[in-house]
Amino acid sequence: MSKVPDDLRYTKDHEWVRLQGKRATVGISDFAQSELTDVVYVELPKVGKAVKAGEVLGTVESVKAVSEIFAPLSGKVVDVNKSLEDTPEVVNQDPYGRGWMVVLEVADPNEAKNLMDAAAYRKHIGE
Repeated sequence: MSKVPDDLRYTKDHEWVRLQGKRATVGISDFAQSELTDVVYVELPKVGKAVKAGEVLGTVESVKAVSEIFAPLSGKVVDVNKSLEDTPEVVNQDPYGRGWMVVLEVADPNEAKNLMDAAAYRKHIGE
């Protein structure tokens, strides 16, 4: 059974969001990392990149597949987790903590209403 923290919001594509004011920390869920298995490479956007909700933010490569990471909200990338370049396996070990991927400065916090809460996400992944 996957960990699904109640204080986060989720997308149908398995990204999680921790919204704090106009800043949103984004990563992939425990369910996503377990489906991917061993993460071997993470490609993240450059700081300053503007994205719209649903656009590709980057990619996660595992021994099994390459998966795209989608922007859960529109905004501008203000930080990226550079440590994942050298230690991508942290995504498997701590997806909601040290395995975070990007921080967005959110253009419209109301977009968060389109994201699932933990209960809806658990239902989405069949748990």
